[in-house]
Amino acid sequence: MRLLMNVVALLGLLAFPTFAFAQDLALKRVMLSSGGLGYFEYEATVEGDATLKLTVSLGQVDDVLKSLVVYDDKGGVGGLSLPGREPLAQAFKDLPFDQGSLGSPAELLQTLKGAQVTIGGSRALTGRIVSVEEDTLLLPENKGTMKRTRVTLYTDRGLQQFILEEAENLQFADPALRDKVGQALVAIQGNRAKDARTIDLSMRGQGKRTVRVAYIVEAPVWKASYRLTLGADPTAARSALQGWAIVENMSGQDWKDVELTLVSGRPVAFHQALYNAYYVTRPEVPVEIAGRLMPGIDRGGVAADQKRANAPPPMPAPAPYRAQQERSVASPAMAPPPPPPAEMAAAAEQIEASDAATQVIFKFPRAVSVENGRTLSIPIVDRQVPAQRLALYQADAAARNPLAAIRLTNDGESGLPPGIITLYERDKTASVSYVGDARLSGFPVGETRLLAYALDEKITIERDVAQAERVASGTIANGALRLSRVIRQTTVYRVRGPAKEPRQLVVVQRRLPGWTLTKPEAKDVELSEGNYRIPFQLPGGDQTQTFEVVQEQTQQQEIRLVESAAEQIRVYAQAREFDARTREALTRVLQLQQTVAEAQRKVTQVDAERQAIVQEQARLRENLARVPANSDLQRRYLATLDKQETDLEALAKRRAEADKTVEEARAALRTYVSQLG
Repeated sequence: MRLLMNVVALLGLLAFPTFAFAQDLALKRVMLSSGGLGYFEYEATVEGDATLKLTVSLGQVDDVLKSLVVYDDKGGVGGLSLPGREPLAQAFKDLPFDQGSLGSPAELLQTLKGAQVTIGGSRALTGRIVSVEEDTLLLPENKGTMKRTRVTLYTDRGLQQFILEEAENLQFADPALRDKVGQALVAIQGNRAKDARTIDLSMRGQGKRTVRVAYIVEAPVWKASYRLTLGADPTAARSALQGWAIVENMSGQDWKDVELTLVSGRPVAFHQALYNAYYVTRPEVPVEIAGRLMPGIDRGGVAADQKRANAPPPMPAPAPYRAQQERSVASPAMAPPPPPPAEMAAAAEQIEASDAATQVIFKFPRAVSVENGRTLSIPIVDRQVPAQRLALYQADAAARNPLAAIRLTNDGESGLPPGIITLYERDKTASVSYVGDARLSGFPVGETRLLAYALDEKITIERDVAQAERVASGTIANGALRLSRVIRQTTVYRVRGPAKEPRQLVVVQRRLPGWTLTKPEAKDVELSEGNYRIPFQLPGGDQTQTFEVVQEQTQQQEIRLVESAAEQIRVYAQAREFDARTREALTRVLQLQQTVAEAQRKVTQVDAERQAIVQEQARLRENLARVPANSDLQRRYLATLDKQETDLEALAKRRAEADKTVEEARAALRTYVSQLG
């Protein structure tokens, strides 16, 4: 079959029109997408060349122009035509009056001043319109007023007036003007269905044949809902799952025996205003002179790459459950197992489900009829699925109790669309009770989902979080001590399990970015959306158990040995996490630092002595200014100052020697440290 496209190629799934019906075309197929789109396919039998008419809502013309596709195995498509978006505006574009002028005869005459008209009746007149004015006539006996329209004409006998409401007829003398008024009235009549446009589709071909026309438009999203019935035996491996589709017909027309297909996916879909008229604004450029260039601007580009991780495999059933099931089969003395749950009413017809590259397709085996404005809900999934009961602890959802949950595995041949699941449970007498609702995300084949549906008050959990830090190792290289610190966060769960039955508990623990899970072993743990899912087994019997979840992060730190404080070096020199050679090296560094500190203390001592002498000299000089000249006290002060000057000279020598000792001690420290590692 030859594919002929008019206007634009089909992009993906198509949608209902909110107002769409076909002339000469019969609706045969509808495909609805959970992405809010719908596909409409019409058929018509034609012979030779033909013109098909398709009426759609004004708001959907853009989508029709974007996606309309024609299938004709014995002919071709010549194109389509339709009125412009504003047909009335175009119709009045070249007329001497606008649409508002046709609101009344007075408004039309007012607009057409200067036009020649002929007035018929008891008083015949011919002339050109000069003015159109409104008069107010007072009725007799004060019965009110009446509005009249007085028209002034320029005639061969001068200005003459008449009352428009009293004229029997009025005719424009210009035939061209009469035609324009008639065209405008025809345009108004043809534009009464202002929210719809009729598309004329031209077909070219030979002989009698069937033509199919399809397009994509916006549509209500179809929804999926599920019913999961759990058996009385908590160890049962499978449960009954039934899924229903909810579809609304908001297309503006009844669906009569149409082929209905539902598609679950998220196609990329665009809307473009193709029905609007656009004009390109040309930039004004200066007159070019020799040597002047105006190159374009390169704004670069960006490339993106995305990777999707594989989903974790489903976890095995809890060991206590398996053991209990084996005992019930092996021991004939035990009570017989509960009766199997009664089946839900099966779907009357088997829906064909298949997986495409990016979507799941459900095709109904029979034609479907749905009146416009009604909702249809029918089963699309009906099968047994692996379902394991467990307790799911999420501290953000409930801090004290876990949630009752089901681990569901899709072992079917097609994926399942997202939707709400209503859960029922049968007891040993086969009575059914409602236990809760859960939300199901898109469910590809081979994956598992944890569906929480109620609070499990049979299990109580207390949680404590603590964080500690320790030095793990240390090495010396290039004059620096390189430390490895381990920060450990420990979450302790104290769990009081159910009094009678065993249970598997899955704890959802936030995964710290850059940290490593060290307890429990990661092989039994799932990772989902930045959280760990950690399983623990509760044997039952109202016992309290303690579980630990430990995450660790290793941090590196570098300490320059020459500049570090002695107290810090002393701590690391005693750290048992370091090897003996590192501790010995740090001890020697500490000794050399102490030597430097001792030499520095001598420098400080000399500085203190010198400062004391300088302060004493200042006191003596102040006193000298007050004592008499050549007095005994003056001579005493002068002698003391002379001795202090001698002492200062000696201190200067001691300071130089002390500085030399400090520098030698520091050089020894630097030399030793540089040789380490």
